Amino acid sequence: MTTSQRAFIFDMDGTIVDNMAYHTESWLAFFGKRGHTLDPDAFFRDTAGRQGHEIMRTYLGDHLTNEETAALDVEKESLYRELYAPHLAVTGGFEQFIARAKAAGVKLAVATAAPPANIDFTLDGLDLRKQFDAIAGAADVTRGKPNPDVFLLAAERARSLPADSIVFEDAPLGVEAARRAGMRAVVLTTTLPAEAFAQFDNVIAIARDFSELDVDALFATEPYTLADATN
Repeated sequence: MTTSQRAFIFDMDGTIVDNMAYHTESWLAFFGKRGHTLDPDAFFRDTAGRQGHEIMRTYLGDHLTNEETAALDVEKESLYRELYAPHLAVTGGFEQFIARAKAAGVKLAVATAAPPANIDFTLDGLDLRKQFDAIAGAADVTRGKPNPDVFLLAAERARSLPADSIVFEDAPLGVEAARRAGMRAVVLTTTLPAEAFAQFDNVIAIARDFSELDVDALFATEPYTLADATN
């Protein structure tokens, strides 16, 4: 029987990179051209972690075909990359944190709702791809967060069980996905304040950035299991 590895699983947007304001700006511009006026904070809370095709159908209608949502997603994500490219940078302390984790034998994975082009844009643009043992994105699962699929796949690819995996997230839908996967979660307050995560019993730490986090202390917390969930 293969021994489970300890793993850190990182959401990408808003966690590895502090970019959600640019995603929101591009979504608001995209939907604004189609007659929608949206509240930025409410839009983020309702959509962060969901896949592009899910968001498109929520606001534009379930009648959209897969081909239509794919074409629209290309338009929106191209706008996002144009807006964010001049600002591309890792969240504070990230590179030092993953260096400490790797030295401790922790596997590193990315689990994101981003499409392949955005994964390439971020991980290759920052020369980070080689740091990760596993990557799972929108092309690998059909359902976005709060469904646990992408976290479970990332853990499987990293050869880690949910109890040995810790997720890093910035959005409530992502923390809920980790909860449903039976995983502990660390919240980065890059986008929302700590109060937005008060209802989650799987959150073991909340930090401004990675410089505030200790690898050993995170794994010293009690594992979270589905049996702990209230529903």
